[in-house]
Amino acid sequence: MVVTLIIVCEVGFWVLLAAGLALRYLAGMRRTGAAVLLLEPLLELVLLVVTAIDLRNGATADWKHGLAAVYIGYTVAYGHYTITWVDARVAHRFAGGPPPVKPPRYGMARARHEGLLWLRTVLMAVVAAALLQCAIRFVGDGDTGSLRGWQAVTLRAVVLHGVIALTYLLWPKKDPGRGAAADGEAAGPRHKTLR
Repeated sequence: MVVTLIIVCEVGFWVLLAAGLALRYLAGMRRTGAAVLLLEPLLELVLLVVTAIDLRNGATADWKHGLAAVYIGYTVAYGHYTITWVDARVAHRFAGGPPPVKPPRYGMARARHEGLLWLRTVLMAVVAAALLQCAIRFVGDGDTGSLRGWQAVTLRAVVLHGVIALTYLLWPKKDPGRGAAADGEAAGPRHKTLR
């Protein structure tokens, strides 16, 4: 039942997102569209309540309950980011909005962007780990190995994403257009002083 509800919540997320954006930009009902978008967190609340009820009714804590906690953590950390990203593209495409701002591609600006995404992953892991810890205490003496395993999964996700983000800081990608211009500017004054 929990897995089915996770799937329903994911489908519901995209259905509410599409409905909210359609109301905002296609039907011109901006407030109604915004209200529909604000219903998104209710999906996670329903998932949280149903998972807690499932455990309370004596269900064995297993991978499904862990996945539910991670899904809720992911939605808390990345849900608004995803909605904003899609909203900017729909506004540009259908409502004459400005072109969406693309993330930086080079240098420290890209490293900063990747660092901020990593912080979202940290938030996801913290929320998921806290929910999993609550579930572990809720279950008490029962088998909680699966839930602890999901806590380890969230920690590995943080470490892996952190390593990836760190590579952008340690080896920033250089803008090929700026590099050539900077080399030309640096070479220009040298030629002048030599003459």
